[in-house]
Amino acid sequence: MGKESNTIIGILAGTVIGATLGILFAPDKGIITRQKIADEAQLQKDRLAHTATDLKDRVTSTVVNHKDTFDNQLETIVSDVSYKADDVISTLEKKLAILKAKNKNLQKTS
Repeated sequence: MGKESNTIIGILAGTVIGATLGILFAPDKGIITRQKIADEAQLQKDRLAHTATDLKDRVTSTVVNHKDTFDNQLETIVSDVSYKADDVISTLEKKLAILKAKNKNLQKTS
C-alpha cells in the first residue's frame, strides 16, 4: 500500500501545482485569481480527505480480514493439537496397561 499511497499523493500534488500555475498565468484580475486558487485548494483538500478515508477503510478491512484468518488458523491448530494430545494419552494408557500386566506376571513368578 505504500507505493499506492505515494502514487496518489504524487498525482494530487501534480494536480495542485498544475492548477495553481495555470491560474497564476491566466489573464484575470488578482481577486479572481486568488478566489480560483482558494477554490482549487479546497477541492484538492476535499479530494485528499476522501482518498485518506478510502485508504484508511481499505487498511481496516485488510486488517480485519487477516485477523479473522489468523483466528481461524489458530483455532484449527489448537483443535489439531488437542486431538493429538488425546492420541498420545491413549497410547500411553495402553502402554501403561501392558507394563502393569508384565509387572503383575513378574510378581507372580518371583
